[in-house]
Amino acid sequence: MNPKELAFKPASELRDLILKKEISPVELTQVYLDRINNLDQNLNSFITTIPEQAIKDAKSAEKAVMDKSMLGPLHGIPISIKDLEYTKGIKTTMGSLVFKNKIPEFDSIVVERIRQSGAIILGKTNTPEFGLLGSTENRLGDSNWQNHCRNPWNTEMTSGGSSGGAAAAISAGLCALATGSDGGGSIRIPASFCGVYGIKPTLGTIPRYPGFPTKPIANQTSQAGPITRTVKDSIMLLNVLSGHDERDPISLKPPLNELTDLKEANFDKLRVGWIDHFGFGQIDDEVTSICKKAVESLQQKANVELVKIDAGAPFEAFWTLFSTNVFASYHKLYKNNESELAWYTQKCLEYGSTVTGTDYARAVGEVDIIKAKFASAFENFDLIFTPTTSVPAFPIGNPPAQINGIEVNEFWGAFPNTFPINMIGNPAASIPCGFTKNKLPVGLHIIGKPNAESTILSASLKLESINPWIQEIPPVS
Repeated sequence: MNPKELAFKPASELRDLILKKEISPVELTQVYLDRINNLDQNLNSFITTIPEQAIKDAKSAEKAVMDKSMLGPLHGIPISIKDLEYTKGIKTTMGSLVFKNKIPEFDSIVVERIRQSGAIILGKTNTPEFGLLGSTENRLGDSNWQNHCRNPWNTEMTSGGSSGGAAAAISAGLCALATGSDGGGSIRIPASFCGVYGIKPTLGTIPRYPGFPTKPIANQTSQAGPITRTVKDSIMLLNVLSGHDERDPISLKPPLNELTDLKEANFDKLRVGWIDHFGFGQIDDEVTSICKKAVESLQQKANVELVKIDAGAPFEAFWTLFSTNVFASYHKLYKNNESELAWYTQKCLEYGSTVTGTDYARAVGEVDIIKAKFASAFENFDLIFTPTTSVPAFPIGNPPAQINGIEVNEFWGAFPNTFPINMIGNPAASIPCGFTKNKLPVGLHIIGKPNAESTILSASLKLESINPWIQEIPPVS
């Protein structure tokens, strides 16, 4: 098996090959390190790599296999970590010039569980500062604004954000698995733009704790999750990351529905709804057509009906909650390091600093109304499908000002369907469903009921078998 073929093998198959001693974790880790070294100059998907430590860890993993030791569920599988997760002994920049040399003394819960699983950490993937943008750009480059993460399908285009580095790395075959996080679409947007699979679990499914004691700050939107080349790989990683931890009191205590032996969904028994948008924003006609075609491929297997959800104008409430929580976390930087912060961080902190208690309370009330609207729709449906994003990947630094000839908000106009799902806390995934005439990937958005990850994943397995995409490999590969 040549190195490129090995690099694009699903992680689930790599795991089997390691257990059968047909490949070595050292060999596999070196394949990915070589590919990062040769290809990532075109993408900027990694901020930090740790080749010496990765090889050392891979040698230990190889010895454990040969010694027939107890092996973790991701034993020997090379993985990337989004650079918003604290990693003990590994530089953690948070995508910020302020923390460009920060080396934590602790692991986040996500990284703890990755290490315990036996996976091999290759490095930290690119992210906008503090994950605050739907594209991946920050001030860590040589000229302060050159650290854009580029799309493997067309390097003039964005990889999306804020898990843009993770999605680009998976798409280009630079790692076998990747962790992301999603506070307004940050897993699903880059998964859609880069042609890979990403799932945001129900809020609280994966504990959120940075690895050191902090004053409690509300987490109303953000959730870690997997970005992978196949659905089965996401199931593997989700099983490792999920489950309650007492250091995050709101993390879910009931065990997740058993995901290990999921089978393809029987769409005859699922009630499926389709909606192109939630009463606001615009969706590009070509994107809508591609997504509808994917949904129509289910017509003989499922009864797909139109669903109506009018969310009103939810961004103001989302932005009020989101920016206030960011301000609570980073207000000291706003006072002391403003000149080093990215423009979008400054904008977020400035807005958060002006929010009153009344504003915040009204935003919480608006969220309750939106939750009620979605809950009403889910009385009639098991799953709701939409386009993930309103456009395919756009040129770096140039989000769409118009879609279908109609002006859209330059901040959220490219992804109006993702952030409302963070507001309600439901699980949702983006699954590749086709390509535009310009050969850019398009993602189909699958939204489920709270704690219904198993339904989303089973449906995704079926969609993957109907419209397989794993054979599609981008030009930068």
